[in-house]
Formats: sequence, C-alpha cells, structure tokens
Amino acid sequence: MVTDDPRADGRRTITYVFPIYNEAGNIDLLHRTVTEVTNALTDRYDVTFIYVDDGSKDDSLAHLHAVADADPRVTVIELARNFGHQMAVTAGLDAADADAVIIMDSDMQDPPRVSLELVEKWEQGYEVVYAQRRSRQDSPFKKFTASAFYWFLRKVASIDIPPNTGDFRLVDRKVVDELRRFRERDRFLRGLVSSIGFRQTGVLFDRDERHAGVTGYPLSKMLRFAADGILGFSVAPLRLISRMGYLISFLSFLGILYVAGVKLFAPETAVPGWAFITVGMFFLGGIQISMLGVLGSYIGRTYAQSQGRPLYTVNSVRTGLRGPARTRLPENLVHGSYVP
Repeated sequence: MVTDDPRADGRRTITYVFPIYNEAGNIDLLHRTVTEVTNALTDRYDVTFIYVDDGSKDDSLAHLHAVADADPRVTVIELARNFGHQMAVTAGLDAADADAVIIMDSDMQDPPRVSLELVEKWEQGYEVVYAQRRSRQDSPFKKFTASAFYWFLRKVASIDIPPNTGDFRLVDRKVVDELRRFRERDRFLRGLVSSIGFRQTGVLFDRDERHAGVTGYPLSKMLRFAADGILGFSVAPLRLISRMGYLISFLSFLGILYVAGVKLFAPETAVPGWAFITVGMFFLGGIQISMLGVLGSYIGRTYAQSQGRPLYTVNSVRTGLRGPARTRLPENLVHGSYVP
C-alpha cells in the first residue's frame, strides 16, 4: 500500500525517526519535547514521527501506542524481535516518505532543539546535515574509547567519516532513496551516508546525559559495532596481515643468518635453546590464528550477505490519520520485511 502524493498541497514534509529499545522511561518526555520543538516548523512543513520498537522487553511498546493515540502524526513500527539499533533505523528509513528525514536516538542525549539547526542547514541546500558532538556527558572510558575509535577509523577507512558523530542527522529524500539501495547486513549507517556523497555539513552541539534507562550499547556491542565500521569500510586489517607476514619472514631470515654465523665462526658458544624454540612456535602459532580470525571476519560477513535474508522482520505497523504528510508503507514492509 503506497499512499497518495504527500506534497499535493505544495508543503514539504519532514519525518523524525526514533529507534526504541527499552526506553519506557524516555518516550513520553521525548515525544512531548520533540512536539514542542517542531511547533516552530509546522507553519511551513508537515511533520510526522516514526517510532521503531526494536523488540523492547519493557513497556516501551505500550507507551508508543499511548503516544500514537494522542498524536495522529505518529507511526509505530514493531519489529518481530531485537535486530539492533542500525536495523531499527533502517526500518524507519524504509518506511519514511518525506522530503527530509531526521534520525535521533530516544534517550534524550540528542537534544531535539538541535534538529531545528539541522533543518536550517538543509534549507541552505545541504543534503546531509550531521550533528557533531562538541562535548558529551559520558564516562572518561566512553570518551576515550570513542575518540580512539574515530581516530583509528579516519586512519584506515577508505572514506572520510566525520569524527564525534553518531546517527543524529538530517538526510534529504534523495539520500534516503540511495540508502535504501544498500542492503548490507553489518550496517554502519554513518559510514554509508558518508560514502554516498552529496553536499554534507555539520552542526556542533553539546550532548546531554541519558534521561532514564541504561544504554543499549554495552562494551560487547560497542566492540562489534566498531568492527562493523572498520571491516565495512577498510581493508587495512588484510594489509596488516601481509605486512606482519613480511616482518616475521624478515626476522626469521635474520635468525637464520645469526645461527649460521654462530655455527661457522663461534661454534663453542652455541647453546641449545629448546625453550626459545618452543616460545617461538607458540608466538608464530598465535599470530597465524589471529590472522585467520581477521580473514574469518571478512569471510563470515561475505557469507551472511550472500544468504540474501531480510534485514529485519516486522510484527505490526500502526499509522495515524495524517493529513498531507504520510508514511511510506510498501506492501512488503507491512507484511514483515522490506526489500527494494
């Protein structure tokens, strides 16, 4: 089911996409705040909201339905299970039918008021406007690891990904259309947006503390997400394997020269070194296993992609009675998955 043209009256549309996972304590405040902020846009834009429940285990879905009861501009997409933040955002982008889409987290760390600055830059002609963190209310460990990750990513990635950015950004309709063509499973959306191109600019902001609940990105998920960013946009780990092999071969060659020299010129100083040989064998074995692990990461991603399975499945979609601004609801999304 594809709705009628949402721009029949000439007004442009903006859709906010919020991924939701165990955010029952934030949803009411989030929607109340974003509604107050977007009142400044309603004189010239039709504004709608898409909330994607990513298999929440708390009362998030009930809160979302209550919000939809009170605001007909709200669409609630319930995924069949937890697919992860990036897949939830992807589902929202697949459903959005607007001239611009604003992606925001739902923990109130991304201040909704900053979205007005994103819209201003979009009105100046930019197709991608990303919110760039000037400061952040996080633990020293989180700040350090985030800084180290972006530094390393900028060194090895084949594209330029702006540092200190998340998925909080505005993307134009043409960028959303391009993103729908990228159906890779190990998604790193901020990297995909950078790789697509178009006119991009940033808006600096100060990131707030989480209002309620706990982060959906513990250390294990952070590491997996970092791996998706590095392996998805760089072959540096593969090049590192080759260079490490060259280095070990060179060191081995020096070792051979040393042993030959001792045998020829000072045989009386030669001492049997079984311990050294054993340590060397374990050292080389560990390096080989690590190399195989890096290769396996690339091969595993290739295998998963070749299976061609849907990125996510949808349990239900609830739409309000909107006016000119509508939500894009293809038949295959309504029936459980989206494939362009």
